[in-house]
Amino acid sequence: MTPTRRMIVLVFAVGALATAAILLPLETVPAAVDQLGPLAPVAGVAVGAALLVALVPRTPISIACGLLFGAALGAVCALALAMVAATVTFAVGRVLGRDFVIRAAGQRWQRLERWITREGVLAVAAVRALPLGPYGLVGYAYGASNVRVRDYAFGTLLAGTPSAVTYAMLGAAIGGAGEASPLTLVPLACGLLLAIVVAIRTRRHTEARTGGLDSSTVASAAGDTVSIRV
Repeated sequence: MTPTRRMIVLVFAVGALATAAILLPLETVPAAVDQLGPLAPVAGVAVGAALLVALVPRTPISIACGLLFGAALGAVCALALAMVAATVTFAVGRVLGRDFVIRAAGQRWQRLERWITREGVLAVAAVRALPLGPYGLVGYAYGASNVRVRDYAFGTLLAGTPSAVTYAMLGAAIGGAGEASPLTLVPLACGLLLAIVVAIRTRRHTEARTGGLDSSTVASAAGDTVSIRV
Protein backbone atom coordinates (compact mmCIF):
# COMPACT_ATOMS: atom_id res chain seq x y z
CA MET A 1 0.00 0.00 0.00
CA THR A 2 1.37 3.39 -0.98
CA PRO A 3 1.92 6.17 1.61
CA THR A 4 -0.96 8.16 0.13
CA ARG A 5 -3.36 5.24 0.43
CA ARG A 6 -2.25 4.58 4.00
CA MET A 7 -2.97 8.21 4.84
CA ILE A 8 -6.42 7.94 3.25
CA VAL A 9 -7.14 4.86 5.37
CA LEU A 10 -6.05 6.77 8.49
CA VAL A 11 -8.27 9.76 7.68
CA PHE A 12 -11.31 7.60 7.03
CA ALA A 13 -10.74 5.55 10.20
CA VAL A 14 -10.47 8.66 12.37
CA GLY A 15 -13.52 10.13 10.65
CA ALA A 16 -15.54 7.01 11.40
CA LEU A 17 -14.53 7.12 15.07
CA ALA A 18 -15.37 10.82 15.26
CA THR A 19 -18.82 10.15 13.80
CA ALA A 20 -19.42 7.41 16.34
CA ALA A 21 -18.33 9.79 19.13
CA ILE A 22 -20.82 12.41 17.94
CA LEU A 23 -23.65 9.86 17.95
CA LEU A 24 -22.72 8.52 21.40
CA PRO A 25 -25.68 9.04 23.79
CA LEU A 26 -23.79 10.84 26.54
CA GLU A 27 -26.89 11.20 28.72
CA THR A 28 -26.90 7.43 29.28
CA VAL A 29 -23.31 7.26 30.53
CA PRO A 30 -23.96 7.80 34.29
CA ALA A 31 -26.62 5.07 34.35
CA ALA A 32 -24.34 2.71 32.44
CA VAL A 33 -21.55 3.34 34.94
CA ASP A 34 -23.85 2.43 37.83
CA GLN A 35 -24.85 -0.81 36.12
CA LEU A 36 -21.27 -1.92 35.43
CA GLY A 37 -20.21 -1.73 39.05
CA PRO A 38 -16.51 -2.62 39.59
CA LEU A 39 -15.95 -2.82 35.83
CA ALA A 40 -17.03 0.79 35.32
CA PRO A 41 -13.50 2.27 35.51
CA VAL A 42 -12.25 -0.24 32.93
CA ALA A 43 -15.10 0.63 30.59
CA GLY A 44 -14.49 4.33 31.23
CA VAL A 45 -10.85 4.00 30.23
CA ALA A 46 -11.77 2.10 27.06
CA VAL A 47 -14.46 4.56 25.98
CA GLY A 48 -12.38 7.60 26.93
CA ALA A 49 -9.36 6.34 25.02
CA ALA A 50 -11.51 5.69 21.95
CA LEU A 51 -12.84 9.25 22.13
CA LEU A 52 -9.30 10.65 22.28
CA VAL A 53 -8.30 8.54 19.29
CA ALA A 54 -11.31 10.07 17.50
CA LEU A 55 -9.82 13.54 18.21
CA VAL A 56 -12.27 14.51 20.95
CA PRO A 57 -10.55 17.05 23.27
CA ARG A 58 -9.05 15.55 26.40
CA THR A 59 -10.20 18.17 28.91
CA PRO A 60 -13.93 17.27 29.07
CA ILE A 61 -13.12 13.55 29.12
CA SER A 62 -10.75 13.96 32.08
CA ILE A 63 -13.27 16.12 33.91
CA ALA A 64 -15.91 13.45 33.30
CA CYS A 65 -13.61 10.89 34.95
CA GLY A 66 -13.57 12.97 38.13
CA LEU A 67 -17.30 13.54 37.88
CA LEU A 68 -18.06 9.82 37.57
CA PHE A 69 -15.37 8.22 39.73
CA GLY A 70 -14.22 10.89 42.18
CA ALA A 71 -10.90 12.69 42.45
CA ALA A 72 -8.49 9.81 43.18
CA LEU A 73 -9.92 7.05 40.97
CA GLY A 74 -10.90 9.62 38.37
CA ALA A 75 -7.30 10.84 38.12
CA VAL A 76 -6.07 7.27 37.66
CA CYS A 77 -8.64 6.65 34.93
CA ALA A 78 -7.90 9.96 33.21
CA LEU A 79 -4.18 9.18 33.10
CA ALA A 80 -4.73 5.57 32.04
CA LEU A 81 -7.01 6.44 29.12
CA ALA A 82 -4.62 9.19 28.05
CA MET A 83 -1.71 6.73 27.94
CA VAL A 84 -3.77 4.13 26.07
CA ALA A 85 -4.85 6.71 23.48
CA ALA A 86 -1.30 8.01 23.21
CA THR A 87 -0.06 4.50 22.47
CA VAL A 88 -2.73 3.79 19.85
CA THR A 89 -2.37 7.11 18.01
CA PHE A 90 1.43 6.84 18.02
CA ALA A 91 1.37 3.32 16.57
CA VAL A 92 -1.18 4.23 13.91
CA GLY A 93 0.67 7.41 12.98
CA ARG A 94 3.97 5.57 12.61
CA VAL A 95 2.52 2.75 10.51
CA LEU A 96 0.16 4.74 8.30
CA GLY A 97 1.36 8.34 8.31
CA ARG A 98 5.15 8.63 8.53
CA ASP A 99 6.07 7.98 4.89
CA PHE A 100 3.34 10.32 3.65
CA VAL A 101 4.35 13.16 6.00
CA ILE A 102 8.02 12.87 5.06
CA ARG A 103 7.19 13.14 1.38
CA ALA A 104 4.63 15.93 1.79
CA ALA A 105 6.35 18.17 4.38
CA GLY A 106 9.96 17.95 3.17
CA GLN A 107 12.55 20.16 4.84
CA ARG A 108 10.14 21.76 7.30
CA TRP A 109 9.38 18.37 8.79
CA GLN A 110 13.10 17.56 8.89
CA ARG A 111 13.76 20.69 10.95
CA LEU A 112 10.98 19.73 13.35
CA GLU A 113 12.42 16.24 13.70
CA ARG A 114 15.85 17.66 14.51
CA TRP A 115 14.26 19.64 17.34
CA ILE A 116 12.46 16.54 18.59
CA THR A 117 15.66 14.50 18.47
CA ARG A 118 17.60 17.17 20.33
CA GLU A 119 15.07 17.75 23.11
CA GLY A 120 13.86 14.15 23.42
CA VAL A 121 11.53 13.71 26.39
CA LEU A 122 11.11 17.45 26.88
CA ALA A 123 9.99 17.94 23.28
CA VAL A 124 7.10 15.58 23.89
CA ALA A 125 6.30 16.84 27.38
CA ALA A 126 6.22 20.48 26.29
CA VAL A 127 3.59 19.88 23.62
CA ARG A 128 1.58 17.50 25.79
CA ALA A 129 1.50 20.05 28.61
CA LEU A 130 -0.33 22.61 26.50
CA PRO A 131 -4.12 22.39 27.04
CA LEU A 132 -4.76 23.28 23.41
CA GLY A 133 -5.52 21.17 20.36
CA PRO A 134 -6.83 17.62 20.10
CA TYR A 135 -4.83 15.23 22.27
CA GLY A 136 -5.09 12.45 19.70
CA LEU A 137 -3.79 14.62 16.87
CA VAL A 138 -0.52 15.14 18.77
CA GLY A 139 -0.15 11.38 19.08
CA TYR A 140 -0.60 10.88 15.34
CA ALA A 141 1.93 13.64 14.63
CA TYR A 142 4.56 12.21 16.96
CA GLY A 143 3.97 8.77 15.48
CA ALA A 144 4.79 10.22 12.07
CA SER A 145 8.01 11.73 13.45
CA ASN A 146 11.32 10.09 14.32
CA VAL A 147 10.84 10.45 18.08
CA ARG A 148 12.02 7.46 20.07
CA VAL A 149 9.32 5.36 21.69
CA ARG A 150 10.96 5.74 25.11
CA ASP A 151 11.04 9.54 24.88
CA TYR A 152 7.46 9.66 23.66
CA ALA A 153 6.14 7.42 26.42
CA PHE A 154 7.99 9.15 29.25
CA GLY A 155 7.26 12.65 27.93
CA THR A 156 3.56 11.84 27.66
CA LEU A 157 3.48 10.43 31.19
CA LEU A 158 5.43 13.39 32.57
CA ALA A 159 3.08 15.97 31.11
CA GLY A 160 -0.11 13.94 31.35
CA THR A 161 -0.02 13.30 35.08
CA PRO A 162 -0.48 16.91 36.30
CA SER A 163 -3.36 17.60 33.92
CA ALA A 164 -5.07 14.28 34.74
CA VAL A 165 -5.01 15.13 38.44
CA THR A 166 -6.18 18.70 37.84
CA TYR A 167 -9.16 17.89 35.64
CA ALA A 168 -10.23 14.91 37.75
CA MET A 169 -10.24 17.10 40.84
CA LEU A 170 -12.29 19.72 39.02
CA GLY A 171 -14.77 17.06 37.89
CA ALA A 172 -15.04 15.69 41.41
CA ALA A 173 -15.71 19.18 42.73
CA ILE A 174 -18.45 19.68 40.16
CA GLY A 175 -20.01 16.31 40.96
CA GLY A 176 -19.95 17.03 44.66
CA ALA A 177 -21.61 20.40 44.15
CA GLY A 178 -18.72 21.95 45.99
CA GLU A 179 -16.23 24.66 45.25
CA ALA A 180 -12.97 23.78 43.54
CA SER A 181 -9.95 24.61 45.66
CA PRO A 182 -7.26 26.82 44.11
CA LEU A 183 -4.90 23.89 44.78
CA THR A 184 -6.52 22.01 41.91
CA LEU A 185 -4.79 24.40 39.54
CA VAL A 186 -1.31 23.60 40.87
CA PRO A 187 -0.75 20.48 38.73
CA LEU A 188 -1.88 22.32 35.60
CA ALA A 189 0.43 25.23 36.45
CA CYS A 190 3.30 22.73 36.71
CA GLY A 191 2.51 21.46 33.24
CA LEU A 192 2.45 24.95 31.77
CA LEU A 193 5.72 25.76 33.54
CA LEU A 194 7.27 22.72 31.89
CA ALA A 195 6.22 23.99 28.45
CA ILE A 196 7.74 27.41 29.21
CA VAL A 197 11.03 25.84 30.33
CA VAL A 198 11.33 23.88 27.09
CA ALA A 199 10.50 26.96 25.03
CA ILE A 200 13.28 28.90 26.79
CA ARG A 201 15.73 26.02 26.26
CA THR A 202 14.91 25.90 22.57
CA ARG A 203 15.35 29.65 22.18
CA ARG A 204 18.71 29.62 23.95
CA HIS A 205 19.88 26.71 21.82
CA THR A 206 18.89 28.60 18.67
CA GLU A 207 20.66 31.76 19.85
CA ALA A 208 23.77 29.77 20.73
CA ARG A 209 23.90 28.26 17.27
CA THR A 210 23.40 31.65 15.65
CA GLY A 211 26.09 33.25 17.79
CA GLY A 212 28.52 30.45 17.09
CA LEU A 213 28.62 30.73 13.30
CA ASP A 214 32.12 30.63 11.88
CA SER A 215 33.43 33.02 9.21
CA SER A 216 32.89 30.60 6.34
CA THR A 217 29.25 30.18 7.27
CA VAL A 218 28.73 33.93 7.52
CA ALA A 219 30.39 34.48 4.17
CA SER A 220 28.21 31.84 2.60
CA ALA A 221 25.10 33.41 4.07
CA ALA A 222 26.16 36.86 2.85
CA GLY A 223 26.43 35.56 -0.69
CA ASP A 224 23.03 33.93 -0.63
CA THR A 225 20.66 35.18 -3.29
CA VAL A 226 17.79 35.32 -0.86
CA SER A 227 17.64 38.49 1.24
CA ILE A 228 15.47 39.31 4.21
CA ARG A 229 14.23 42.87 4.60
CA VAL A 230 12.69 44.27 7.73
